[in-house]
Amino acid sequence: MSKDKDPLILVAAIAGAFGVKGEVKIKSFTADPKACLTYGPLLDAGGTPVLTVIKSRMVKNALAVTTKEVTTREQAEAMKSTKLFVRRSQLPETDEDEFYHSDLVGLAVERLDGTPRGRIKAVHDFGAGDLLEIQTPGEKDWYIPFTKLAVPRVDITGGRVVIDPPEEIEGDEDRDK
Repeated sequence: MSKDKDPLILVAAIAGAFGVKGEVKIKSFTADPKACLTYGPLLDAGGTPVLTVIKSRMVKNALAVTTKEVTTREQAEAMKSTKLFVRRSQLPETDEDEFYHSDLVGLAVERLDGTPRGRIKAVHDFGAGDLLEIQTPGEKDWYIPFTKLAVPRVDITGGRVVIDPPEEIEGDEDRDK
């Protein structure tokens, strides 16, 4: 699989040093925090391996990680804010009706009748479940809950999602009909 067809997926970021022995503090973005360490070496935004994990442990809301590449506190601090990626092909396959956020971003959005409504700009969870942020040319971005009722069809291979938004969804020009 070429690199173009195997995109980088953001799984974590370096929060700085942990302790004085060169451990790196990592903030994980995966559902299981330790999962971000299981997909092989962690890559930078250019796809270059930057961290190869030797051992790790949970510390509050982060991971303290010993790596091959970082041996001093100063090295770990210098890498603070580095985003960490893995290749999409390294992630496990999803179950039916389960999707990686990165697979949804960029998909076309259509209403049940086929009317185009924009593209998925981002997927957010502000605490009450996933929301799709929809970008429609000439309109303010708007959100729709990512539920079976509001988004009855997700067609990753076809590059689209079909929506049936509740009337009160902000940004839907048909909301007053």
